[in-house]
Amino acid sequence: MSRETGGRNGKSVTVVRGVLRAPQELEQLATQLKKSCGSGGTVKDGVIEIQGDHRDAVIAKLTADGMTVKRAGG
Repeated sequence: MSRETGGRNGKSVTVVRGVLRAPQELEQLATQLKKSCGSGGTVKDGVIEIQGDHRDAVIAKLTADGMTVKRAGG
């Protein structure tokens, strides 16, 4: 999981990679994360993107769901 700004006009996006789930389950997880962060987002090529810097909220949600989360970058 990381935060990226490249190619987005300087706006930050929280990126979650490496979630091994079926595409439909990945969409459901993205929907849950967007609701918990109160933000928009999408799933592209198996990567969940949440608009804004919501790393702490995403880590808390994924950890509560029993996933192991590794923070990348600063």
